[in-house]
Amino acid sequence: MKDLKVGCQTFTWEMLGDRFAGGPDDLLKAIADGGYAGIEITDTMIGRYADRPAEFATALKSAGLTLVSFAFGSKSGFTLMESISADLETAKRWIDFAAAFPGALVSMGSATVVSDGPRDDKFPIAAEFYNKAGELGRKAGVEIAVHPSSHHNTLLFDRADYDQIFELIDPSLVGWVPDTGHILRGHEDMADTLTTYRDRIRYVHLKDVDASGTWAMLGKGVCDTQAVIDIASAAPHFNGWLVLEEESETAAADPAAAVKTNRQTMRGYGA
Repeated sequence: MKDLKVGCQTFTWEMLGDRFAGGPDDLLKAIADGGYAGIEITDTMIGRYADRPAEFATALKSAGLTLVSFAFGSKSGFTLMESISADLETAKRWIDFAAAFPGALVSMGSATVVSDGPRDDKFPIAAEFYNKAGELGRKAGVEIAVHPSSHHNTLLFDRADYDQIFELIDPSLVGWVPDTGHILRGHEDMADTLTTYRDRIRYVHLKDVDASGTWAMLGKGVCDTQAVIDIASAAPHFNGWLVLEEESETAAADPAAAVKTNRQTMRGYGA
């Protein structure tokens, strides 16, 4: 088994919207205090460090954290042909930011339906953006990955969607961040999806859902966490990072406490 490292995604706070009045330094403190080694932060939560990677590096070092990945999305859902150019400019901005952090990836959000027209026509548009962003990443020495979701109007929900987008994405340019919670909400067999596309796995988002697809604290739902770790650990390009992301009502009530509990849960798996 590869040397496992556990990081935390900042969406647990982002989903609170206006109820979270803090900033990125508050996130660093909560995640470090929770016992994590790394952080995945989003374009929404980076705050005052957005144009100050050197200062963010100093803050990370002070907190004892590693930047695992920088995640971003777009109002275009990456499915509007007329927005590809602007989306690539955004991608380059965050790729250049991540380049200041050795080993950090850039995670691109799920393609999403934001316009009328045949759903199938949107896959080639998303793939064109992902592949071109992957080329930008290659030039900068930064690995790029796509993070499908199960949220409203996602284009990448069930196994057929995964098959369709992965057929169009160049695996040498764009990796995959499998998210266990999102997969479980759209796939009958998560293990088969992970195994089929294991060569694309770069790191893993671990979160849980109950049998109805409602978000649950890690270990309280139907996710077979040990099976996920076993499959990922055998994946050739897996970098060892398990990034915990929590979207349950428990986390909405107290994000810092919830992510700390999840970190304790992971120790039961030797991570």
